[in-house]
Amino acid sequence: MSSIDEARERMERAVEATRREFTTVRTGKATPALLDTIRVEAYGSKMPINQVGTVSAPEPRMLVVQPWDKGLIGAIEKAVRSAELGLNPVNDGNVIRIPIPPLTEERRREMVRLLHKMAEEGRVAVRHARQEANKDIKRRQQAHEVSEDEARRQLDEIQKLTDQYIARIDELLQAKEQEVMEV
Repeated sequence: MSSIDEARERMERAVEATRREFTTVRTGKATPALLDTIRVEAYGSKMPINQVGTVSAPEPRMLVVQPWDKGLIGAIEKAVRSAELGLNPVNDGNVIRIPIPPLTEERRREMVRLLHKMAEEGRVAVRHARQEANKDIKRRQQAHEVSEDEARRQLDEIQKLTDQYIARIDELLQAKEQEVMEV
C-alpha cells in the first residue's frame, strides 16, 4: 500500500473516532449513544450497558434501559448514577427510566469546551498520519525508490489530504457545537 493510501486510511479512522466521541457528548436531546461509555458490573466483569439490556429513546427527553436480566437492574442504575453524566435514573423494578434534564448555559459551554478538546485530538491524529507518511516518502526518496519530483508531488497530495480531513473534523465540530448550544 502506498504512503498516500495508508495516510488516507489513518486520517479516515481519526475522523471516525472523533465522530464516535462526539456522540457521547450530551446535548439537550435523548440519544441511546449517550450511554455508550457506561460499563455495568455484571457476571463478574464490567460490560457495556448495551450488552446487558436494550437502550431506547421513546421521548426526546427520556432514555429507557430494559435489562435482559432483571437481576442486573440495580447494577445498571448504579452504573448510570456513577457515570458523571449528570443523569438521575429512576428504577421501577422492570425498566430504568432516565430523564434527560435540559442543559444549563454553563453546562452547554462546558460541553463545547469538551468538544473542542476532542476535535483537537482528532486533528492531532490526522497530523500524525501526515507526519508518518511524509517520513516514509522522504525515506523512499533517499533510498532512490522515488524521484525528487514524485516525492514532492506525493508530499503535496498528503498535505491536501490533511487539509481535507481537518476540514471534515471542523465541520463535525461546528454541527455538534450548534446542536449543544441549541435551547
